[in-house]
Amino acid sequence: MTQTLRVLYCDRAVLVCEKPVDCLSELGVGRNLPALASQWLRAQGEDASVRTVHRLDKAVGGLTVLARTQAAAASLIAQFGAHTVDKEYLAVLRGVPQAEQAVLEDYLFHDSRTNKTFVVKRPRKGVREAKLSYQVLARSGDEAHPLTLVRVRLYTGRTHQIRAQFSARGLPLLGDLRYGSKAAHGPALFSFLLGFDHPETGARLRFSLLPEGAPWTNFSFSKCHESIMVVNEHP
Repeated sequence: MTQTLRVLYCDRAVLVCEKPVDCLSELGVGRNLPALASQWLRAQGEDASVRTVHRLDKAVGGLTVLARTQAAAASLIAQFGAHTVDKEYLAVLRGVPQAEQAVLEDYLFHDSRTNKTFVVKRPRKGVREAKLSYQVLARSGDEAHPLTLVRVRLYTGRTHQIRAQFSARGLPLLGDLRYGSKAAHGPALFSFLLGFDHPETGARLRFSLLPEGAPWTNFSFSKCHESIMVVNEHP
């Protein structure tokens, strides 16, 4: 069965698209993004080769970029490694943060046996520093079960970073059973903004995409902070 892939931009070096929820970022058994992208490129009569340069959790959807050449892959991997890529997410928290906006810095340890990340108190083997900032955009739910929509900017890209850092503060993502939520329908987390330098031209490309469906329909994006509405910018 043919899978439809939402592509926002494509040229000879890069392909920017929306990774579906429950889809692997890398080649693997089952539904995976490189296979979907290759399928889309073949349908356009294009060379179907693509390379993964960054990853979103399988359960997380949203904007991602794939490289179409080895040189483009090297450039993008270097940008992600140098933290010069703009990466922002939308998340729905169970609860209300103490501050309307803040920077969260922690030490994280990822246990590969359980595939879970923990906030720890001090550096040791396997522990990495993690940093993000957030801004409250809107609230929903009732007093007993409040929900908060936040915009999150990542400064480091650790495994399950957003999920673990908010959970450690008693604010698990809605639907994220692994990190303390009560309902297991997948974490309410969406990669909504991505910006990077084009590997060939050096021009800054910037893309944004708003999520659709539940639980995002609990909030009116038109009433959120206007900074969430980012115009896609590319040559």
